[in-house]
Amino acid sequence: MDQPALDHWHMQRALELAVQGQGFVEPNPMVGCVIAHGAEIVGEGWHRRFGQAHAEVDALQIAGSRTRGATLYVTLEPCCHQGKTPPCTRAILAAGVARVVAAMTDPFPQVAGGGLAELRAAGVEVQSGILENEARKLNAPYLKLLSTGKPWIAAKWAMTLDGKIASWTGDSRWISNPESRQLVHQLRGRMEAILVGRGTAAADDPQLTARPPGPRTALRIVVDTRASLSLNSQLVRTSRDAPVLVAVGPEAASADCSHLQAAGCEILVCDGATSQARLEMLFDELGRRRMTNVLVEGGGQILGSLFDARLIDEVHVFIAPKLAGGSEAPSPIAGRGINAISAALAVEYLAVREIAGDIYLQGRIAR
Repeated sequence: MDQPALDHWHMQRALELAVQGQGFVEPNPMVGCVIAHGAEIVGEGWHRRFGQAHAEVDALQIAGSRTRGATLYVTLEPCCHQGKTPPCTRAILAAGVARVVAAMTDPFPQVAGGGLAELRAAGVEVQSGILENEARKLNAPYLKLLSTGKPWIAAKWAMTLDGKIASWTGDSRWISNPESRQLVHQLRGRMEAILVGRGTAAADDPQLTARPPGPRTALRIVVDTRASLSLNSQLVRTSRDAPVLVAVGPEAASADCSHLQAAGCEILVCDGATSQARLEMLFDELGRRRMTNVLVEGGGQILGSLFDARLIDEVHVFIAPKLAGGSEAPSPIAGRGINAISAALAVEYLAVREIAGDIYLQGRIAR
């Protein structure tokens, strides 16, 4: 195997390792690392949990004395600053690594090429750009948070084969099958926040928790302009067990806000002039809290507002082999929509799976 093929092979393995940190490391990026002499791998590691050792240190510890003269493959530029852990560059230099191959540089301001420059200045052979597109795709939420200050927005819905998320009476239990719903719980378990609109909260009375629990306990958010969320709802009644934030408008009655606060909910006033402006303010606040991944579970009005504002980054769609019919039965995305099919948003990186008869589609909105 020639060197370019070997580099791709080891970097692909590092990317596979990085994924294992999903849901555990945010707001840090997912990072994987492989240490090798030629084709022989002597150490593997990944960033396992926020605040713990970075992938490079994890792999160096496993490789032990075999790091001297080795090549270190890492999916993101090694850090060169003191954060919750010491700089990875120092550990790499102390271990006697001869060559470092990074998939991409880290745009984090305290790194931003400085890690690779430090290694190069110390005599380490440095190369970057191997499987860079794959690395960027892996850490798209991290990169978005750094560049825009907003979290990655994933929209999820279940619908019938004819595109309905409920019957004309509003009944929606259950469109998808138990196996699909279990996958949704796994998805919830790695999110920092889960969001629904007031209508969904009232109609479905959801818990919005992961069952069984995942690595994250998400902040549950209800976009409720008038603070009308029922004090008897499951969300409010469990707000002391798992956090609930109610995003209200300036017209919300102070008494209603106070009642929700007394029950354990957090109130966030978003005073934008339009629903889209208020959502922008909400996501700005979540970004300030360093939240990386937000799951929006509907309904159609909130998803329509997100669609019209071009705020959706990713979709998770469950299609059941059922027909509902009805011109007044709701579809997943309301709002204004597009004025011509040529303006429709394209979905890329589309993955399709069958789940006990349901079809599960996952993809990203092309930018």
